[in-house]
Amino acid sequence: MRGRATKKSAVKQGPAVKLGPRFHRAFIFAAEKHAGQTRKASTIPYIAHLMGVASLALEFGGDEDLAIAALLHDVVEDCGGAPILKEVRRGFGSRVAKIVDGCTDSDVDPKPPWRERKEDYIRHLKHADADTRLVSAADKLNNVRSILSDHREVGEAIWARFNGGREGTLWYYRALLQEFLRRKPNRLIRELELAVRELESRAKVARPHRSTR
Repeated sequence: MRGRATKKSAVKQGPAVKLGPRFHRAFIFAAEKHAGQTRKASTIPYIAHLMGVASLALEFGGDEDLAIAALLHDVVEDCGGAPILKEVRRGFGSRVAKIVDGCTDSDVDPKPPWRERKEDYIRHLKHADADTRLVSAADKLNNVRSILSDHREVGEAIWARFNGGREGTLWYYRALLQEFLRRKPNRLIRELELAVRELESRAKVARPHRSTR
């Protein structure tokens, strides 16, 4: 008896990505550096975000270096600044370090004002290479999906968690999307666009109407 024919995936499959000892070391490095940190206004360990970004980087075509960079993309910004980048370079190579550096919006403490940092980061993305843009987009997609999930749970109260508040946060993700769309969109950017549009839609619906009196 012949088996049923199965449909081929519409997504072109490349060779399997092999994750070796370097990836395992990067996971431990990230877990140790971010130990005790949690996601905004939650008890979720921060490593969950880093794992999510690494997963997206692999899902949308990244190799082991990009998956490692995804695990480490916040380590400079949140765990010690410029000296940590030297550790990343020594431990994981110059390509990974370049991506991590490209995903960092501040390597000094105290950080510059929020709006200034975000505007500088968007300008930086205009000249970033494809590796950095992929990891950055994976980071932003994971963030927006988390915001959407929490917005469904707590509504407009979520904006109090963010330095930019409601308007600043929406501005930032719109501006990032506009920059990512400036180059030829791929599956990752299309997913980011869907998430940002849904966030805008939910925020618009939830926004209280001003009285005309």
